[in-house]
Amino acid sequence: MADAVIDLNADLGEGFGRWTLTDDEALLSVVTSANVACGFHAGDPSTMRRVCALAAERGVRIGAQVSYRDLAGFGRRAMDVPPDELADEIAYQIGALQVFARAAGSRVSYVKPHGALYNRVVADAEQAQAVVTGIQRSGAAVGEGPLPVLGLPGSRLLAVAESAGLPVVTEAFADRAYTWAGTLVPRREPDAVIHDPEKVITRAVGIARDGSVEAVGGEPIAVEARSLCVHGDTPGAAQLAWRIRGALASAGVRVEAFT
Repeated sequence: MADAVIDLNADLGEGFGRWTLTDDEALLSVVTSANVACGFHAGDPSTMRRVCALAAERGVRIGAQVSYRDLAGFGRRAMDVPPDELADEIAYQIGALQVFARAAGSRVSYVKPHGALYNRVVADAEQAQAVVTGIQRSGAAVGEGPLPVLGLPGSRLLAVAESAGLPVVTEAFADRAYTWAGTLVPRREPDAVIHDPEKVITRAVGIARDGSVEAVGGEPIAVEARSLCVHGDTPGAAQLAWRIRGALASAGVRVEAFT
């Protein structure tokens, strides 16, 4: 793939009170976009403020990582939320993060669902529409035009967002197993998460440079991605992110934010 370019994003601010999960400071020295937890699956006001301040200092784009209201389950449990209620909750989370992004001299630049919500809106058009409606409702708080939506290629979320006039950004995961259909293998299944750093690095380069990744069974499938997610809750995530970035550079892939 000529002139390959990719964004590196990571889920950050995933703590609550005295409990912390991600090495935000270290990851913000590597990634170009930060998916900041907005308080529903993780995160609290002080954490949100701190991550926004660090991201602004380092020129990292700030994204709202919105989720179902599920602190106890880290946003990974399936939930049935009425669409209008979900739309309000999405708008609420984006607006809360915007306060701290603005205070840091930056802004919310995009939106990405988390966990169970991310997986649900791959195929559920009603919940996807609720997320898009929530993003639209947040417009008054953001005040700078339609927010881009980061999601899985071919998902209902990106289709609905595009139909509504929102910019869409395709995303891939180097450390997650893929099905033949191009969807992520559910975390409850064996080997859904890839822990071998060398394999993750190889997959990252393949996604960014060649637009392909090895699916379950060993055969490659096409993957369209403008952004590559580096999971912040992986042990040694920052070190792995640096290695991925170095490997991308060596492969001739330019790393830069999509917004």
